[in-house]
Amino acid sequence: MSAVFKAYGADPQTVARNLLGQRLVRVDGGRRLAGVIVEVEAYLGPRDRASHTYGGRRTARNESMYLGGGHAYVYFTYGMHHCLNVVCGARGDGTAILLRAIEPTEGLDVMFARRAAARQPGELCSGPGKLTQALGLDRAHDGLDLRTSRELFIERIRRGPLPPRMLDRAPRIGVGYAGAWAKRRLRYLFREIPNVSRH
Repeated sequence: MSAVFKAYGADPQTVARNLLGQRLVRVDGGRRLAGVIVEVEAYLGPRDRASHTYGGRRTARNESMYLGGGHAYVYFTYGMHHCLNVVCGARGDGTAILLRAIEPTEGLDVMFARRAAARQPGELCSGPGKLTQALGLDRAHDGLDLRTSRELFIERIRRGPLPPRMLDRAPRIGVGYAGAWAKRRLRYLFREIPNVSRH
């Protein structure tokens, strides 16, 4: 069995890069639904205009972002989608990484049942809303400790850094309101695979 990933204490850009290639696992009704993390976005906290904690904003919705590294932050957006974030850094930092996409490896039949619009595995979890729908994640999972939870966690399946030739960096998606911060290349993803987000 793979070890649970627990290295959430660093800055969001470092943690974001380290999450790529690890395996996200959701245990649902005794079934493992899992996939390799292939796309993430870093949110740098109160100084980042695109972050939910920009300017030190603190609400019931984003409280989990202040819990410290290793917790899940799940929020509801656009009146229709949930998004799963991994909190990083120290308690009170308000920094996190949005999990944008995974490459499904286990429980694909359950994911297809939940994602009726998907026609092939590459469409199941190729975006943050698709990912949470396929895995059955919602606000009930907000605040879970990914280091100790048996329901939602990340498995470490690689230790060394991924070769730069395998990775790309790009601006984050859907944060045009953030001005110059919208152009920062804080999205990290695998190159040339079908499972990443589409603009």
